[in-house]
Amino acid sequence: MENRLYYGDNLVILQRHIADESVDLVYLDPPFNSNANYNVLFKEKDGSQAASQIHAFVDTWTWDNEDEQVFAEIVTKGGKVADCLQAFRTFMGPCDMLAYLVMMAPRLVELRRVMKSTASIYLHCDPAASHYLKMLMDSIYGPVNFHNEIIWRRTNAHNKLTSQYGPIHDVILFYSKTDDFVFKPETRPYTKAYITDRFKHEDERGKYQTNYLTGPGKRDGASGKEWRGFNPTAVGRHWAIPASLREYIPNNGNDMTSQEQLEALYNAGLVLFPKKDGGQPMYKQYIGPGVLYQDIWAYQPNTKGVLYNSEECIDEDVKYLESEEEKLGYDTQKPVGVLERIIKTSCPINGLVLDPFCGCGTTIAASQKLNRSWIGIDITHMAITLMKKRLLDTFGGEAKFKVLGEPTSLPDAAALAESDQYQFQWWALGLVDARPVEQKKGADKGIDGKIVFQGDAPGVFENVVISVKAGHLNANHIRDLRGVVEREKSAIGVLIAMEEFTKPMQTEAVTAGFYESKTWGQKYPKLQLLTIEELLAGKKIEMPPIKQVEATFKKAVKVKGGKGKQLKMEGE
Repeated sequence: MENRLYYGDNLVILQRHIADESVDLVYLDPPFNSNANYNVLFKEKDGSQAASQIHAFVDTWTWDNEDEQVFAEIVTKGGKVADCLQAFRTFMGPCDMLAYLVMMAPRLVELRRVMKSTASIYLHCDPAASHYLKMLMDSIYGPVNFHNEIIWRRTNAHNKLTSQYGPIHDVILFYSKTDDFVFKPETRPYTKAYITDRFKHEDERGKYQTNYLTGPGKRDGASGKEWRGFNPTAVGRHWAIPASLREYIPNNGNDMTSQEQLEALYNAGLVLFPKKDGGQPMYKQYIGPGVLYQDIWAYQPNTKGVLYNSEECIDEDVKYLESEEEKLGYDTQKPVGVLERIIKTSCPINGLVLDPFCGCGTTIAASQKLNRSWIGIDITHMAITLMKKRLLDTFGGEAKFKVLGEPTSLPDAAALAESDQYQFQWWALGLVDARPVEQKKGADKGIDGKIVFQGDAPGVFENVVISVKAGHLNANHIRDLRGVVEREKSAIGVLIAMEEFTKPMQTEAVTAGFYESKTWGQKYPKLQLLTIEELLAGKKIEMPPIKQVEATFKKAVKVKGGKGKQLKMEGE
C-alpha cells in the first residue's frame, strides 16, 4: 500500500483505519489557542453553549455541551485517564483549557494503541498547556516512559513586553510506549573553543584529551576488581569503559571481563598510567563526531565560524522559520530540521511515522526525505490540498501516496457541500490549485479564492478571482462575479458550481470579453464557468502558466531523493 493522507477527524481515522501496534513514531503538533489571550483561559463557562465548528487556523477552544458529553464518556470508563481529567476539573472547572484536554485525551489513548512496543511519541505544545499535557501523558503512557521535555527555540526575540519575559520557545514532550524503544540520536559539531581548551594532546591518531576509565561508586563484580595494581574500589570507584572505546576491543568487548577489556585497550596504546601515587589510569579520548543531541534545541544566530569543522551556526539544523524559502504561509508551520532530528533518532529506516494533526505536512515531507513510510491526517481540505502540492513540488513523482476521505464523485461532493460549506469551498479551490482568501462575517466580497500569475511586465502580477457556489444558481451570480472582477481589477474571474450552467448564464459570461496575455500571445475568457463534474473530469482554468512565479500555495523547495517506503498495514 502507498503512504496515506487522510481527510477527517483524526480520532475517527485512528479508530477505524489504523491497526494496533503498526506505527514506529508519532509526532503531533495539535492546535492550541495560538491567537488567544492565555490570561482568560480559565474563564468559567455555563456549559449551555452549542458546539461550534472549529475552522482551519482558528485555534480557539471553548467548553460546550459536546465537551461535557465526551468528558462523561471518559470518566465512566474509569482508569487513570478518568482520574486525571476529574482532577483537572476539580482544579480548574469547566473552562477552555479543560475543553482542550478533553479533546486530547481520547486521541492520545488511541495513539498509544497504534504504537508498536518499540515506538515513541513526541508531543509539540505551548508552555501554557505543556504541564497539563504532561500529567495527561503520564496517565496514559506512564511516568516511567517519560524521557525528555525538549525546549525548542521557535523565534528570535519578542520586544515591547511589559508583563513577561519574551516567549521564544515551545515544548516537545518525549515519551515511549515501553522501556524497549528505538533511540539513536545523532550529533552536532563541537565548538572550536571546546576543542582548543580540552584537546591539548596529539599523537598519530589525532588530537585527544585524557579522561577517566572509572566511574563513581563501588561494585562487587569484575568492574570492582584490581587491574595492573590499580584497585578502583579503594578510592570508591569502579571500572567504567566508555562505549566509544569498544571499537578498539576484540568483538566490542563481548564476553570479556573488565580486566580483559582494559588489557586490550592498554595493548592498543589507549591507556595512560598516573605519574603520582594514588592516581587512576586514564584513557585517550579523541575528537569524536560531535555532541549528541541534548534537550535544548536552540539556534544561535550570528555564531557562524564558532563550530569545529563546520560553517554552520550553533543548532542551525533546527533554526526557526525565518527564511521565506521554507515558509508556506501556514501559521503553525515548523521547520523540517526539527522533524528530521526526531525521525532520525526514534524511527528505524523501514519504520512508519504518523502525524494526526498534519497541517501543512512538515512531518510527512521530512519522512519522505528520510525514506520512512508515513501517514498524515488533517480535518481541513485546505491542509490536504497544501500537503499534496508540497509533496509534488518537493519530490515530484517520487512521492507515492493515496488520499482518503476526499470526494471523488459528484455525489461525494454534494455530500460534503451539504455537511460543511467551508470544507466544500476549500476542496473545490484545491481542484484548481487556488488559495482560499480570509473569510470574515459580514465582509464577503464575493471572493472565495485567488490565483496569482506573472503579468506582461517584470514585477507586475495579475489575479484570478474565484467564487464557489454549492447551492442553486441564477444569472445574478454571473453578474456579481463580473462586478468583482472589475472592482478588484482582476484579469480573470471563475465561478465554480455544483449545478450545470444555463444558456443565459453562459451568454452572460461570454459578453465579458477576454484577458489578453502579450507574453503568451493568447486570449483567455474574462469570465469562466466550471462545474464540479468538469473539474473532477480534469478540466482546468484557461489562464497563463503560473509555474514561473510564486503563486497560490507557496511552492516548496525541491529535494533530491526521498523515494519513501511503501506502507503495509493490517486490518484494512
